Amino acid sequence: MAVAASQYTEMTDEQRAITEMVHQFADEQILPNAEHYDREDSFPEPIVEQMKELGLFGVTIPEEYGGMGLDLTTYAMIVEELSRGWISISGVINTHFIGSYLLMKFGNDEQKEKYLPRMATGEIRAAFSLSEPELGSDVQAIKTSAKKGEDGFYEINGQKMWVTNGLLSSLVFVLVKTDPDADPRHKGFTCFIAEKEPGVGENTGDYAGLTVPPKIKKLGYKGVESTELVFDGYRCPPENVLGGEQAGLNKGFAQMMDALEVGRVNVAARGVGIAQRALELALRYSQERKTFGKPIAEHQAIQFKLADMATQVEAARLLTLRAARLKDAGQRSDLEAGMAKLFASEAGRFCVEECLRIHGGYGYSKEYEIERLYRDAPLLLIGEGTSEIQRMVIGRKLLQRHKI
Repeated sequence: MAVAASQYTEMTDEQRAITEMVHQFADEQILPNAEHYDREDSFPEPIVEQMKELGLFGVTIPEEYGGMGLDLTTYAMIVEELSRGWISISGVINTHFIGSYLLMKFGNDEQKEKYLPRMATGEIRAAFSLSEPELGSDVQAIKTSAKKGEDGFYEINGQKMWVTNGLLSSLVFVLVKTDPDADPRHKGFTCFIAEKEPGVGENTGDYAGLTVPPKIKKLGYKGVESTELVFDGYRCPPENVLGGEQAGLNKGFAQMMDALEVGRVNVAARGVGIAQRALELALRYSQERKTFGKPIAEHQAIQFKLADMATQVEAARLLTLRAARLKDAGQRSDLEAGMAKLFASEAGRFCVEECLRIHGGYGYSKEYEIERLYRDAPLLLIGEGTSEIQRMVIGRKLLQRHKI
């Protein structure tokens, strides 16, 4: 049997250094404070300020714009570590990351120069918006519309839903209908870069016509705000069509679907992170808690649970990294991103529930961290496409790739 010339490593030296730094940051700053911000459902401003100092808002933004210029694979590793601390913290940068991805891939030079340097430092943060109150997974049923006026500005009207960072963001990448007669429907949508004043419920002046209602109250995923956005006569200049009016008008659907591929990778990474944390808590508690004269970790039933959890964590991590590496290589990863998102989000739910079972009655108490994880995990089954949608995507892509 041939022997590998060098030891197999999952990370480069740079990736190892960055993930160790973020792991330490999660241990020292996120985990000790997550319970407070979760209980108060308040924005973790001090933690976010430290994230700015660490450069985490510009991880994938090119160095020429002030970012680190790192790849999606490294970003996924960072998201796993942040989510291991608290998935709400990863939520603060995830939609921001998708906005920067859209700009880097589809924005024109003027848009990149205007926004990316300030996005890299976290001075301005981004959100992106697809969903609406009357649509779920059927993105092509979007009703929010934009119509060009005689002055050249587009007037946007409609209501958006489930916008993470909806209040505190300065930019919202919003998909709206610009050609109601398009056939097929997906050719009639445009992505606009909607500017707004961060932290303001009712925008005025240049941003008049955009209202952010009070944040939606949720089971988990506290701290980071999820909001509606109400556009009522909001005027957007033509230069804020993503990619420019000539290149970007009615091209928004394909742009957003491309962004969802990387979005699904980072949701998968969040699933890995919360599953990893659940495993850590289960390993610790099972060795501390004693029943029938010995630690419960010595009971075979508990060992089986730990074995299943650890196996799912490793499998989810490998699927996530594979999807990220394919995207980094410039290859289509819609199938792989769907698989990663499906498996990792379900693994997160599974590991969290098994950890709660291992904790027994104490797991149901707010005195233990697992209670927070149990409320947070279901979000991952829904965001960026439900598990059912992922199965549809996977099945469809499999048939396309293996057509006879």
